[in-house]
Amino acid sequence: MSRDINVEQVSVVFDGRKGRTIALEKTDLHVEAGSFASIIGPSGCGKSTLLRLIAGIMTPFAGKVRIGGQTPGATRRDRGLGFVFQSATLLPWRSVRHNIELPFDIVGRKDRAREDAICTEMIELVGLTGFENALAHELSGGMQQRAAIARALVLKPDVLMLDEPFGALDEITRQHMNIELLRIWAESGTTALLVTHSIAEAVFMSDWVHVMSPRPGRIISTIEVGLPRPRNLDMMRTQAFFDCVNQVRDALFMRDLPLVGVPNQLEAF
Repeated sequence: MSRDINVEQVSVVFDGRKGRTIALEKTDLHVEAGSFASIIGPSGCGKSTLLRLIAGIMTPFAGKVRIGGQTPGATRRDRGLGFVFQSATLLPWRSVRHNIELPFDIVGRKDRAREDAICTEMIELVGLTGFENALAHELSGGMQQRAAIARALVLKPDVLMLDEPFGALDEITRQHMNIELLRIWAESGTTALLVTHSIAEAVFMSDWVHVMSPRPGRIISTIEVGLPRPRNLDMMRTQAFFDCVNQVRDALFMRDLPLVGVPNQLEAF
């Protein structure tokens, strides 16, 4: 099962030595259940902050976040959320299998035979069969991220959150991992939300690309990607792909234009 994501008028304010900083300002976002969406924007605009709000790692200053009608906290307690960070964050003393089964250890074992079968299923899904007993340092960067994705999916979440998971990989490995992630997403049936700095990656992966303004961040444009699925690398040579990339690029560079009629909300906080 998958769930939709709704963010309504969310604001985030941080207190620092130089005063208050508005990270997000009255941000709205909708991600349809079962879709693959991306968030893209300039550095420091609040992309990762927005992702962490949806995941329930942070709480908003104002506004609300709902996942399938539930709060992020309730969704997390239902094991409905999976999260993949830029770094694989595998425990170096645990094997691939033991890293992937870590969420079961955290939430408490209930049915070891079933949970072992799910771990095996996830290992097969991400293409790590034969590496079950390998340690993190014995894996390539791409293989480490596969293990991290498997760990995020082992509790069968309805929503998969991805915070620049391939940012540290070389371009060849990154494109290969894009294809693999799309296959894993299609087979798992989750709702996926990806934060990325790459316009091409956002377009290639997504049904919808959400473009953010500089801080204070807000969604300033949502672009539908009309490319058919399943995706393949040949699509990146098509005019339809280039047209969509240019739409996203145009929306990003609109940040240099004044926002008429949008008041500065600093005083309100």
